[in-house]
Amino acid sequence: MSAGALAETMRLLADQELVALARRVREHCLRMTAGGGCFVGAALSSVDLLVHLYSRVLDVAPDRLDDPQRDYLLLSKGHDVPALYGTLAELGYFEVERLREHLGPEGDLYWHPSRKVAGVEFHSGSLGHLLAVGIGIALDIKLRGGKNRVFVLLGDGELDEGSIWEACLVAAAQRLDNLVAVVDRNGRQANLRTEELVPLEPLPAKFEAFGWACRSVDGHSFPELDEAFALLPAVAGRPTAVIARTLRGKGVPSLEDRADRWFASFTAAEVEALVAELNGAGPAALASEGRVVR
Repeated sequence: MSAGALAETMRLLADQELVALARRVREHCLRMTAGGGCFVGAALSSVDLLVHLYSRVLDVAPDRLDDPQRDYLLLSKGHDVPALYGTLAELGYFEVERLREHLGPEGDLYWHPSRKVAGVEFHSGSLGHLLAVGIGIALDIKLRGGKNRVFVLLGDGELDEGSIWEACLVAAAQRLDNLVAVVDRNGRQANLRTEELVPLEPLPAKFEAFGWACRSVDGHSFPELDEAFALLPAVAGRPTAVIARTLRGKGVPSLEDRADRWFASFTAAEVEALVAELNGAGPAALASEGRVVR
């Protein structure tokens, strides 16, 4: 086997490992729909982004949570937190068994991120705030002469917030090329499509007009994500925006692209049916159609 063929084989094997990791994180998201529910549709769309960032991009580790040279990941679309919880647990930031405490009165795993959970850098919940927080961290790094980066995961519906675009202007003005905005572009905002509510397109052109370098990728393709994050900053002196095209409910066909599967609370039996579907069984039969959604 040639060196090139060997390298490609190793890459494919590594991608398969990420696919398996993402499937485990998706199962955790599904299990967090029991006992009070979670924003499962949005969480499933961002799993591959978080798995890829933590596995291949971010310079951070469970034993370096306070390292001032670490990279930062801020989850601005805080309702996706089941995907963050699952990723952090699978990668050793805290015990996987702790995910069972989701929404429990004695635990810290709530509907939105809490810094009481190892690996969570900042609280979030109210949309539109964390890009500005990311600017503050990125500017501090620049002033200290640091080389670490700040990544902010945004929702596409979140881009309706004016504070996002104010932050974009400031980031470009400060030449924060250590700042990366990753947009989970699943095309839905709560129970509507973004283009039916407040159209966002042409989204890459908007970021570029605000002084950012912008890339658009398939947010479920690890090779495309590798390419998008291979060279940062994309343009020296400019912050980078990565528009990741995703699918709400990705990985569970009966939940995919569903307006009524933004938030869901499933019974234990329904969860098991959905987990089976995730792992290749037929579509889950959800008997309690009216009860499980908001």
